[in-house]
Amino acid sequence: MSESSLHLTKFEHRAVIKFLVKKGKTAKEIFEETSSVYGESGPSSATVKRWTRLFQQGRDTLEDDPRSGRPNTAVTDENIEKIAEELGFSKERVGDIMHNHLHMNKVSARWVPKMLTPLDKQRRVETSEEFLDLCKDNLEEICTRIVTVDETWIRQYDPESKQESMQWIEKGERPPKQFKVEKSASKLMAIIFWDCEEVLLIDYLPKKLQ
Repeated sequence: MSESSLHLTKFEHRAVIKFLVKKGKTAKEIFEETSSVYGESGPSSATVKRWTRLFQQGRDTLEDDPRSGRPNTAVTDENIEKIAEELGFSKERVGDIMHNHLHMNKVSARWVPKMLTPLDKQRRVETSEEFLDLCKDNLEEICTRIVTVDETWIRQYDPESKQESMQWIEKGERPPKQFKVEKSASKLMAIIFWDCEEVLLIDYLPKKLQ
């Protein structure tokens, strides 16, 4: 097989990943298999992990999601290393150029509860439309009858944060000391039910069912 035949497009890479996901392969197994076949021209580990997750969540298309507004200009540490290697610079030098000359800042990612696939988004739209159709002109009445449920972990001991332990003192007085205490390892799963007015029930799941 010639070297040029091993250079696949990104869509061909995704098709290979999708096929291997259908066969029950994990992201690690897929990366190892594509690397053994395509070598350096194969998809990166990050690409394999991302598309494996998307296909496992029900994604069908190989196309990129449409983007609106300002394009995403975020650069990861992995990309910085690749840029530094290609230019023959150190990673620190590339970071200095990006910060002082391109005026870019490194920020933490914003945590969200769950990554929604296009299929998840479509289902939420359909569910919302069905709910609005059910409510019709009785939206306020229907909302008062809705009961919501959520769950959370509760530790037996959760120490105060620095902000919670703040207190007023007189000028010249020494601030109080607070000894560092670790959070309790023992915890319970609490299930809470509530409506628009109050909490209806708090139930604690037995440890054997957690």
